[in-house]
Amino acid sequence: RMTGDEIDDELDYMAGSVSVATGRESGTVSMSVLKEDLDKGMRIFSDILIHPIFEESKLKQAQELSIESLRRVYDNPQRLAFREFTRIIYAGNPRGRLSSTNSIKNINRSDLIRFHRQFFYPGNVMIAVSGDITKEEILILLNRHFAEWDIAGSVKAVPPPLKQPEKPISYIFKDIPQSVIILGQIAPGKKDPDFFSFQVLDFILGSGGFNSRIFKEVRNNLGLAYSAGSFYSANNDYGLFAAYAMTKSASTAKTLSVIRSIITDVQNINVKEDELAWAKQSIDSSFVFSFTSADDIAMQQLMVEYNNLPEDFLSTYRGNINNVSIEDVKRVALAYMSKESESILVVGNEANFDEPLSRFGKIEKIEVKNGR
Repeated sequence: RMTGDEIDDELDYMAGSVSVATGRESGTVSMSVLKEDLDKGMRIFSDILIHPIFEESKLKQAQELSIESLRRVYDNPQRLAFREFTRIIYAGNPRGRLSSTNSIKNINRSDLIRFHRQFFYPGNVMIAVSGDITKEEILILLNRHFAEWDIAGSVKAVPPPLKQPEKPISYIFKDIPQSVIILGQIAPGKKDPDFFSFQVLDFILGSGGFNSRIFKEVRNNLGLAYSAGSFYSANNDYGLFAAYAMTKSASTAKTLSVIRSIITDVQNINVKEDELAWAKQSIDSSFVFSFTSADDIAMQQLMVEYNNLPEDFLSTYRGNINNVSIEDVKRVALAYMSKESESILVVGNEANFDEPLSRFGKIEKIEVKNGR
């Protein structure tokens, strides 16, 4: 009922905001307005969800911005490495399909309309509300603005399961004085009983900052990298773990060896009591910052419902973290971090490496062009 510019003007006038974000497996549309403008805000919010126009001018603008962003990836070695690692770790799975200049250009308005009809329907949407309003009041508003939404829709999409990729070491040539190293594998998801133990393991290995093993050894003790660590991103049914380092070309092989040895140590030698206590206390303390506002709480609870997690997932989270034992950490390290299941990517100039990458296994060279 309104153009994009008209929506922007009205939201600006009432100091409101509507934002849209999409990921590989889900998307969110959120609105924030003053209570006095809630009815007007809900009208705009529902209109965007139910009747998107997909103006040609806005589509063209979005395509140009996406293509420009894609072109800039090649100039940033870190962004390039993490983007291509996504393609590698999700090889043979739709999650590994990445956009290219041509694929972005080929999207037209009819593609957006088809996609919207396929996924945006009441049976595929959940709504959470927080604010100075009662349940009865918000239900009246929702029924008023969403009553016309057609209940028909496509069958809910079920993402295909993931498999550990069997890949050689991937190498991307880029004539730079540094190298970017990423080593990772598929990990447990939030529904897996090992989720909490793996979170503690990842924190000890590299996501715990200055006191984590990879950061402390690779960066502080050996001075091999200006950035090093790990991350663990867990979805509903699977997770992704990766260790990384950015180092000078002449220390590429040594840095990769050190990261591998740190992981091996966790598998073969029990972590120390004080190290485990530090990790659990740190995770426990940071968890409370996920609930600093009413909308944070609503979103957290919404995602528990959306992901079909146990109702008490949030209330028992800290207890589950505190119950992780030394034996649990070692067990999940052995279960999920085998060399046979790891994927390795190195971006840099092998001519300047301290040792050839072939010492770590078979090498696959990947050609990446600007705007791929």
